[in-house]
Amino acid sequence: MTLLLIVFLPLLGALLPMATERYGRNICALSAMLAPLIALGLLISTIPTVLSGETLFYHQPWLPGLGLDLSLRLDGLSLMFALLITGIGLLVLLYARYYLSSKDSLGKLYTLLQVFMLAMLGIVMSDNILLLLVFWELTSLSSFLLIGYWSHQSTARKGARMALAITGAGGLCLLAGALLLGHIVGSFNLGDILAAGDQIRAHALYPITLILVLLGAFTKSAQFPFHFWLPHAMAAPTPVSAYLHSATMVKAGVFLLARMYPALAGTELWFFIVSFTGLATLVYAAYTALFKHDIKGLLAYSTVSHLGLITLLFGFSTPLAAAAAVFHIINHATFKASLFMAAGIIDHETGTRDMRKINGLWKYMPHTALLAMVAAAAMAGVPLLNGFLSKEMFFAESLHLSYMGGFDWIMPLFVTLGALFSVAYSCRFIHDVFFNGEPRDLPKYPPHEPPRFMKIPVELLVVLCLAVGIFPNFTVLPFMEAGASAVLGETMPEYHIALWHGLNLPLLMSAVALAGGILLYVQRKGLFAFYERKFRRDEKLVFERRIQWGEQSARWLTDRLENGSLQRYLALFFGSAVVAGAIGLWPLTTWTGPVALTPIDPVSLVATALLMIGAFGTVLIHHNRFAALLLLSVVGLIVALTFIRFSAPDLALTQLSVEVVTIVLLMLALYFLPQLTPNESGPKRVGRDIVISGAAGLGVGLLCWTVLTRPFTSISDYFLENSVSGGGGTNVVNVILVDFRGFDTLGEITVLALAAVGIYAILHGLKLPLPMADGDGRRWARDPHPPILSVMTRILMPLAIMVSLYIFLRGHNMPGGGFIAGLVTSVALILQYISTGTEWMQQRLRWNYRKVAATGVLIATFTGFASWLFGYPFLTSTFTHVHWPFVGDFELASAMAFDIGVYVSVVGATMLILAHLGKLAQTTHEPPPVNDQGEKV
Repeated sequence: MTLLLIVFLPLLGALLPMATERYGRNICALSAMLAPLIALGLLISTIPTVLSGETLFYHQPWLPGLGLDLSLRLDGLSLMFALLITGIGLLVLLYARYYLSSKDSLGKLYTLLQVFMLAMLGIVMSDNILLLLVFWELTSLSSFLLIGYWSHQSTARKGARMALAITGAGGLCLLAGALLLGHIVGSFNLGDILAAGDQIRAHALYPITLILVLLGAFTKSAQFPFHFWLPHAMAAPTPVSAYLHSATMVKAGVFLLARMYPALAGTELWFFIVSFTGLATLVYAAYTALFKHDIKGLLAYSTVSHLGLITLLFGFSTPLAAAAAVFHIINHATFKASLFMAAGIIDHETGTRDMRKINGLWKYMPHTALLAMVAAAAMAGVPLLNGFLSKEMFFAESLHLSYMGGFDWIMPLFVTLGALFSVAYSCRFIHDVFFNGEPRDLPKYPPHEPPRFMKIPVELLVVLCLAVGIFPNFTVLPFMEAGASAVLGETMPEYHIALWHGLNLPLLMSAVALAGGILLYVQRKGLFAFYERKFRRDEKLVFERRIQWGEQSARWLTDRLENGSLQRYLALFFGSAVVAGAIGLWPLTTWTGPVALTPIDPVSLVATALLMIGAFGTVLIHHNRFAALLLLSVVGLIVALTFIRFSAPDLALTQLSVEVVTIVLLMLALYFLPQLTPNESGPKRVGRDIVISGAAGLGVGLLCWTVLTRPFTSISDYFLENSVSGGGGTNVVNVILVDFRGFDTLGEITVLALAAVGIYAILHGLKLPLPMADGDGRRWARDPHPPILSVMTRILMPLAIMVSLYIFLRGHNMPGGGFIAGLVTSVALILQYISTGTEWMQQRLRWNYRKVAATGVLIATFTGFASWLFGYPFLTSTFTHVHWPFVGDFELASAMAFDIGVYVSVVGATMLILAHLGKLAQTTHEPPPVNDQGEKV
């Protein structure tokens, strides 16, 4: 339960800020920090257990049929990430209180940040790969909202869209990879997957599975060539950048690499894809960061570069490289979050982030300058700071690669080059912002130190950079070893983190990187000019052009396919169905199987002939709407008789009821339409339609012939065997609807109710003129409600209701049920409306059919919830036999309550549609006078 609270406490924290914002920003901030603080406290309480090597688990079945369970785990890796997520998250919440303007909604930002915190905690603590995917997509959605927080800015909207497009596409790839992993292993449980590494790597699907999983990781962690979305996500408020793009979201990709390391790593394919992707990202992003004038732009590309470094380490596939990657994840989160916050302070106090204007801030903001310079030095890998230690490990591991053969010198060379650029852009940040003369044209002048509490998060993180750099074995070593052991799936090899390992090659690489980076920055002018001439381009502009090209292509294709013609849509649909069916049936050597067909009897032959005549007649005389409707009703009647012929009385009753309701509905609609329609189809179109319809009919006939003449096993045998023992009913159809597939029925009545409400919304308030004459000019009768019809329907009404109740009550064991009974009741009610009028009925039957339909859905839903009270799955039904005096023994099934919901929802939805169609005619008009030539006068 502790793990469940840790993950979902931020959800409570997401609800509080919006409710407390009205009481002031301080109250809002305190309420927002409460839930993450408790979650952090719970995490801290688990540290001794996890560091001792134990893994904590929580399991709750969710959708076991799909392999998706609410399974959580807390090992060394997830503990380390969860501490970063909650700890840095708390600091960001405090920082945001002073960063955000009073014009912006603080509660909205806090809510979105904590939804994102929930998603990240879910990712790192999931013990089910499908559950991990659920939280993975939640990070994409919440980050989209956070990046676009300032939605009035075009850059924010475009940056959010870019991030969602790239990470969303990667999420789809990851979904496919996860499904393949589940297929290979036979389980979506993360423990099973991690334990089946040898099985996965030996499988024929390993290459495609690996590529799909890596695409998910690379897009989320902005690896080359998917790196460009991250710098443009800097349009978000700085607290968002500090949290999402340094400490959490972009770490989700490298977390996935770490988590899947035991299952996927250890092959040449892993080494070359992961290592060279990380290397390209490391060098390219570090080089590009040097030329960015926006502080957050420089930090964004430096983030991409460091993510490439971590990815490269995981690609090395050695135990110490994995440990160094875990170590650098911790270090990067601390110094980069503090740098982003410092950048936000500078922006907050100067009004700009342009380093060409921001100069000499050491004079005006010495405290902030000192904090930022220490963090930047840690980023550059200066000794006595945490970044130096993990980079030393990085350099050392780059020297011992077995996959490179005679080219093993390439990796240390480019690793040193990447580190050199890292020093260069760190020097530029320190020199250009805090020294380099006086500020130029600042929007806010003179700048000054921020509020005291705004600096506290930066101070804490900088102190961590120093503490880890000077005392690594007393601060970070236990967490690093626990995290590395979880990544490796085994105990970490013996290794000691120390400030001094003697004069060795890694130390020389560090010295070359430091000296070369400083020299490169000193000689930057020529390099800047070269970059502007050869390499400068706007990735956002390229992305937007590709998006626009995609939209234009989609619009062109849509215009070719969708021209508003129903005939074209049907032609495309049936034409595609014919082609697909032909492809499937073509390999068959014979169309006829060994099973003999049922002999044709005269009655069936006559019924088939009537069915064909009705169908052809409907098509041939469809211009006469009323006559076509009558022939269409013949088709429905024959279909109902066919169900009776094949011993399906339930289906026959349903078909008849639906047929009556449909005919009434169409009659009401046809009342407002012309009886005749012009012929709009030319000879070519008619010929095309004949060919397509003939091919479709022939294809369906052949398919039926092929299936019915071959033996097959039907699922109906299962329902026939278990209908009485499992559902307590001899009417198999009804038992299926209310028991075996009750969830489907619940969905269907919900859709029916929603459709009825939608139709009501369209018809409500609409008034159509009531014609006084038919199409030939004959006037309608003045009395729309003949007394004989009114009296007869009033007599029949109670009888119809009694029949519907009889059908309902017998439905579990005999033909009938809630759906049929609901339609019978609806038919009786609508006939009463037609014969006596809307006003007469409304005076006597004051029902709100919207509430009736909703009540039916709620009754059915709460019936499903009731089974939970007894510890059974949703919508599980039961039955028993009871004895009443004078009545005797009879069966009582809980499914009857569900059937009541079906009955009520069908009555409410059907009447909501039909009654409002009948109320359309509220005004009348006389036909216009005409002269002898038939012209209006």
